[in-house]
Amino acid sequence: MKTRSIEDFSGSLANRVHLFLKDAIMSLDYAPGDILRKNDIAAELGVSRSPVSEAFAKLASEGLVEIIPQSGTYVSRFSMDEIREGTFIRAALELAAVEKITAERTDEQLTLLNRNLRMQEILLQDGDIPGFYRADEEMHALILSFTGYRRLAKLAESTWLLVNRARQLILPTPGRVQETLKEHTAIVQAIRDGDPATARITTADHLGQLIKRLEPLERDRPELFDNT
Repeated sequence: MKTRSIEDFSGSLANRVHLFLKDAIMSLDYAPGDILRKNDIAAELGVSRSPVSEAFAKLASEGLVEIIPQSGTYVSRFSMDEIREGTFIRAALELAAVEKITAERTDEQLTLLNRNLRMQEILLQDGDIPGFYRADEEMHALILSFTGYRRLAKLAESTWLLVNRARQLILPTPGRVQETLKEHTAIVQAIRDGDPATARITTADHLGQLIKRLEPLERDRPELFDNT
């Protein structure tokens, strides 16, 4: 069930429609393989077909939908090849970033990471899992931003988009949130200790958990994956 409305997003009408649909696809409210009917979405959002068409085109460019002429627009199924590639690129960027900031980090940066880690602990204690994963994303964004390279975060986000959608499949896994917090704690501890080698190892282990948990789903939930 979609819990957000078009009013939760900013920008032009077409941009708000795009962000609304993207949020619904990323959160799996629209499941892989679902058909998106332009008229139904326009009626649901109270808009004309034009901004929906623009949104579909942008979603297609992001790899989130597939537009098939004379057939319709469908939510893209997962591709393990794309997931592996996205994970590989993201890991290459983030491992380099965590090594760099561990060697150069400032007290202010460490304070921000410690504050974020404490927030993760509070959210976990409160049972706020969506909030926990937002803090999770913020921690990774902080690490990338601390490098000082302005384009790095955008590049990492673009390569991670399809992976992040697939990640929603394993969020309900019992115990995974607690494990994630332990992995984050180890990363921040290595940064705090000024130990680049350990920071790299702990980050690599953390990022590698995703593929380990997604690969069995390709076998167990084949309807969600594109095996062509």
